[in-house]
Amino acid sequence: MVPEKFLPPAADSRGVRIALIFALVAERLGGHYEHGIWLSEAQGASLIAQWLERTRRNLPLAERRQLSDLSDQLARRIAASVSREAGLYISHELGEALDPAYQSDIALSVMAECEQLLDGALAA
Repeated sequence: MVPEKFLPPAADSRGVRIALIFALVAERLGGHYEHGIWLSEAQGASLIAQWLERTRRNLPLAERRQLSDLSDQLARRIAASVSREAGLYISHELGEALDPAYQSDIALSVMAECEQLLDGALAA
């Protein structure tokens, strides 16, 4: 039996959901700026399932799709509001910030946006 302090938080915890939105925003911006493509909602939901599977966790498809949609909204809003150069920089910063040891004001700002999006969706 694994001691409780070593168990990852439940997949449906608020913090995990925010982190999943953040990771998908990073993935979406990377795809947009590096390859000129946007992930579909279904592709985002599949990525979430793959990421959660690594820690033997899961979320229902409807919840994964909701998180995918929220990440799409934020990624597109970021891309529409900055120059290509700034978008590339933001995309790079978010990718680097997937490593918890990396500190970035931009990543913290985007994480706060992810939190607000999730809270808004939960309130609706």
